[in-house]
Amino acid sequence: MATPIDLHDVAQFEHVPLPHSCSIPGSVPARFRNQARLDPGLGSGSVPEPGSARLGSAPDRPRTGPAPGLGPAGRADHSDRPRGTGRSHRIRGGAGHTSGLSPAGWAAPSPPVSVVVVSRRNPRTLLESVTRGRFLLTGWPWRALAHLLTTPPVALACAATLGLLAMPWLFLLSRGTELARLPLGVLAFLLVLGAVLLAGFGPLVAVPLGGLERVRLRLVDSRPVTSGHRTPSAPDPWSWFRTRYTEPATWLALGYAALMATVALLLSCAMLALLLLIGVLVASPLLVGSGEGTISIGIAEVDTVGQALPYALLGLALLVVVPYPMALLAGAHGLLARALLAGGTHVRLRTELVEVSRSRARLVDAFEAERRRIERDLHDGAQQRLVSLTLQLGLARVEIPAGSPGAAAVADAHEQAKVFMMELRELIRNIHPKVLTDRGLPAAVRDLADQSAVPVTVDAELPGRLPNAVEATAYFVVAEALTNIAKHSGGTAARVWLRQRNDLLTLEVRDDGRGGADPGLGTGLTGLADRVAVIDGRMLLSSPPGGPTLLRVELPCSRNDP
Repeated sequence: MATPIDLHDVAQFEHVPLPHSCSIPGSVPARFRNQARLDPGLGSGSVPEPGSARLGSAPDRPRTGPAPGLGPAGRADHSDRPRGTGRSHRIRGGAGHTSGLSPAGWAAPSPPVSVVVVSRRNPRTLLESVTRGRFLLTGWPWRALAHLLTTPPVALACAATLGLLAMPWLFLLSRGTELARLPLGVLAFLLVLGAVLLAGFGPLVAVPLGGLERVRLRLVDSRPVTSGHRTPSAPDPWSWFRTRYTEPATWLALGYAALMATVALLLSCAMLALLLLIGVLVASPLLVGSGEGTISIGIAEVDTVGQALPYALLGLALLVVVPYPMALLAGAHGLLARALLAGGTHVRLRTELVEVSRSRARLVDAFEAERRRIERDLHDGAQQRLVSLTLQLGLARVEIPAGSPGAAAVADAHEQAKVFMMELRELIRNIHPKVLTDRGLPAAVRDLADQSAVPVTVDAELPGRLPNAVEATAYFVVAEALTNIAKHSGGTAARVWLRQRNDLLTLEVRDDGRGGADPGLGTGLTGLADRVAVIDGRMLLSSPPGGPTLLRVELPCSRNDP
């Protein structure tokens, strides 16, 4: 199959049946005929991908009589062409007719194809409109002029504000050659003072300027634009300042403000001066004819209408040409504003990632709270009733004579109740151990070491309680690791080491077994890694053949977190 042709200005697609042997009428523009191609494998229900146009086969659609939409000479009838922006051409035909075009329709059946009709969409930016043929007849030149006229006032206000903040630097620049005579301490003080003023108060100028420029950007770019600033975590001023001064969007806006106060101001004033000169050239015959005598038109002096007329013709010619450089300047300004002030893909992805991390943390907290609730309900409810039932069965077992018919059944029920009570206690411990809630992670790890089939040495020094999610994750990592050591390692001793440094909990489990642990051979280690990753931790494993095996887990935490 041929590769689809990439069309950047496709606005809509339309399929209409047409015989293979029928040529596209000459009334269709040549660019549409060149963009169409034959593809017998395309069905009528297929819609080409955006950016491509092609011809494909369509199912037969019986039709008798002349083909609708075709005139007596076989020309396409455009009376039903849709109105609106862009150009759209509709070619209608039918299956079950001959290959020749005549007033009577098609003479013989032929395999049908479908025609994809493409219409051009309107330009969305000023730079796109410059490449179109009827640029001067659209509203884009006037939008470029509006953007150009509003740039100097904004740039002057920005330059005045930033100039006050950069006054120490401007003072140093004004000294010129005398700068070398200043004491080194004074020079360093002025440089640091200017940097502090710009960094401290510059964002207060850049943030509102960015908002204003995003509004002005709509003059030269009709695409949606969003702010790259994050939403503060709280409505208080401190949260606003902390968010604004720690996000990249603020400093990008400050860089844009510096460019606005320098480069944009100079270029816009130069373009306005050019427009003023063109206006004087065009009006020069009127100025001379009003009896003003000799006048200067910028590039020459004239004193008669005959002398001014060539300059007026030059001004009229420049009026046709000047919208293009004006549009290029305004369009480049718009590109710079979008690049520095709009929230791009990376900003949106970063925001979504932060939201996903926060939602994941909320889910983890809710999951741990639900585990504790289930553990509490089982411990205070089902376990207590089971203990009462076991006691009643024990009393009944004592009171019933040994040789009676029901003695064996009661004794068997009593034993089953005791086994079930032990299993329920183990289940409650696995859901959320009570010792972890009451006494913390070190005591819970020592309790696991006491129950382990392999001798375990515990070295745990923590300054205090940790967040609930961190304690639960560390506990179950130790529990799973000790279970794996007892089942698979063949080791004779194990060691658990716990430390917290700079809001990072480090957990190590080491054994002297045969080693060779491979996460790909089972889901145990993979499940541990997934559980650690839920709270943004990481797990490292070293298990060479022959041992020893070292499992290291690092969990971010803070004692102030819940």
